Amino acid sequence: MQIVFVRHTSVDVPRGTCYGQTDVPLAPSFPEEAASTRNRLAAYKHFDAVYSSPLSRAVRLANFCGYDAPTLDNRLKEMNMGSWEMKKDDEIDDPNLAKWYADYMHERTTGGESFPDLYQRVASFLDELLSSNYQRVVVFAHAGVLMAAGIYAKCFTETDCFEHQTPYGGVMEINF
Repeated sequence: MQIVFVRHTSVDVPRGTCYGQTDVPLAPSFPEEAASTRNRLAAYKHFDAVYSSPLSRAVRLANFCGYDAPTLDNRLKEMNMGSWEMKKDDEIDDPNLAKWYADYMHERTTGGESFPDLYQRVASFLDELLSSNYQRVVVFAHAGVLMAAGIYAKCFTETDCFEHQTPYGGVMEINF
């Protein structure tokens, strides 16, 4: 099976803001970014199924790319940043922040998730998807979801996953 993962386009929040699962607005550059993404997806011709995170930044890109009714799946949401949602890094007054910065791949955000929590959600989605008869699927999601999928598929490791981060509006293809 071939799964084409698409990261949502740029968001309109101040740099350094933990927005995680908050439904945030897209940047004014959305039409140009989305058109570029749509052009990259045109090379695939056909998808047997279309999935999306239910967050509007992913759904809106799916819609722009011509997929008006993607299957929404909560497992495709970005990592829940808990009580840090919509706070800038330098505004978070929480002793747990230092622990998280020291080991963000394993520590849980206060009131939110850890990367292993996110990974388990994504792995559950992929296990289910890979048991289907689909040949090619497109998934509109978030940076954390794409990193978890890449680790799941052994495209890269947890240690170097940030070196493979898909840019806003970018496409990552994985063949299983």
